[in-house]
Amino acid sequence: MCGGTGCRASGAQDVIDALIKGLKKKKLEKSVQIRVTGCHGFCEQGPLIIIEPGNIFYCGLKPEDADEIIAKTILKGEVIERLLYVDPVTSKKVRTESEIPFYRAQDRQLLAQNMQVDPCAIEDYIAIGGYSAFAKTLTELSPEEVIKEVRISGLRGRGGAGFPTASKWAECRSAPGEEKYVICNADEGDPGAYMDRSVLEGNPHLVIEGMMIGAWAIGAEQGYIYVRNEYALAVEHARIAVQQAREYGLLGNNILGLGFSFDINIGRGGGAFACGESTALMASLEGKVGEPRAKDVHTVTDGLWHKPTTLNNVETWANVPSIISNGSAWFAGKGTKGSKGTKIFALTGQVKNTGLVEVAMGTSLRSIVFDIGGGAINGRAVKAIQTGGPSGGCLPLDKLDLPVDFDALNEAGSMVGSGGIVVMDEKTCMVDVAKYFLAFLLDESCGKCVPCRLGIDRMLEIVTDITEGRGRPEQIDLLKELADTVASASLCGLGKTAPNPVLSTLRYFPEEYEAHINEKRCPAGVCQALIKYEIDTEQCNGCGACQHDCPHDAIEGKKKEAHVIDQLVCQKCGICLSVCKFDSIIVT
Repeated sequence: MCGGTGCRASGAQDVIDALIKGLKKKKLEKSVQIRVTGCHGFCEQGPLIIIEPGNIFYCGLKPEDADEIIAKTILKGEVIERLLYVDPVTSKKVRTESEIPFYRAQDRQLLAQNMQVDPCAIEDYIAIGGYSAFAKTLTELSPEEVIKEVRISGLRGRGGAGFPTASKWAECRSAPGEEKYVICNADEGDPGAYMDRSVLEGNPHLVIEGMMIGAWAIGAEQGYIYVRNEYALAVEHARIAVQQAREYGLLGNNILGLGFSFDINIGRGGGAFACGESTALMASLEGKVGEPRAKDVHTVTDGLWHKPTTLNNVETWANVPSIISNGSAWFAGKGTKGSKGTKIFALTGQVKNTGLVEVAMGTSLRSIVFDIGGGAINGRAVKAIQTGGPSGGCLPLDKLDLPVDFDALNEAGSMVGSGGIVVMDEKTCMVDVAKYFLAFLLDESCGKCVPCRLGIDRMLEIVTDITEGRGRPEQIDLLKELADTVASASLCGLGKTAPNPVLSTLRYFPEEYEAHINEKRCPAGVCQALIKYEIDTEQCNGCGACQHDCPHDAIEGKKKEAHVIDQLVCQKCGICLSVCKFDSIIVT
């Protein structure tokens, strides 16, 4: 049973409680085991369960389904048709989890482990080979050999920049000083991104084992998991896992009696997006304001408390044990020349199948959106996708054949980033999208440096003018100039990548900016100042639905007669458009 945050938000705990109660009633609690695991990835279908043997997949569960599942499936082996998943592309019911296209088209290396373990049971993790990579490291590999394996694997940081992991480790190991630290960055702040949260809350021991191997490689005796406090389940599970590892002698002094000592503490962040940046995160861990510092001195030589520090995100650390266990060649065998292994993405937006997706690097964006995501909902066409979170870029449909590759996406004006993919359809205004992300970044900027603090504010002011009908042609050149200045002069990655949404939409969707400025028109019908709602009198049958639901009493008309919208009263909320079943509402 998936017990991740997404399924819990859909009522998974009530279903779990009902199943436990039902099994006790039937005296089956000893013969039937309920394993509450981490996130399975298919969050929109939760609460969901997989019943073994048989790999039977039920989704959209409610507590009242529990007794029927026990009576029919568990006791009799019967499949309950109404609880099966329905493929939105073919409209066919799918019986097993392995047959579902959403899962079948993926290469689930990390997420598959979530489904095998109870995150609060270290025994589950050990049973699937957990901590054997760490034992192999201590007994068979020198620190230099570990770094060499990671280098040959081609592992690059999964937190955004894609920096080669082994290079960071090697530089930290060679840095002067005996006291060194490793940090796991779980301060995931991108809108719609929850990959790190799901891995940490679903399989915390995997992350801890990766950190232990990294600590051996660089010579650190202390580590920190920095996780935002809003991730309550991740905080709780990480704490439990650390305590269990200590009790088993896997953390602490003289681990496994081999002379290596290492321990981990949990640091909770306040939810500042800027603290995802390494130096800001370290300042926060030290109890200071989470602001970045200049990069003239690297954190691998002058990091936490001015000691050499290696920082990687959750997904990067989680990949390390499998590299040691399976060998660097196994990991390097997946992906492209410059981007190896698999990557987890949060697939959201106007797409049929949303959730966490893990694919081999090099997989095309088209495959993710259509083969796994099932394409756009409501029969609309995919217009663009945004990759890399608020600091990423918006790519048009003709760029969907690009591979998921650090360098390829950077060249296209976007980025892999932490792994967010937002699908947009033809009802999306790209100028409005740029405005949304600028507003987010302005709100999250720490304000320490002038280019970021004032530059983003000024870019947002210009884009807002454009969406509200005050745009002028000459503002486009000014917007580009501002974007270049902010990107080149900002102190940290937030400011340096903040212009990406603007520059990418200007590059690939210039006609939308031109329509807003020259024609005072929003082609997608989104920007309120540039649109109006009207009723097609020939199409309207006077059902009264729009009139009844209009919160501003802006619609007039008698029943069974064509209605009219009073433009002086209309607030352009769009409710009439959403409730009309006869396509009578026109957006102009």
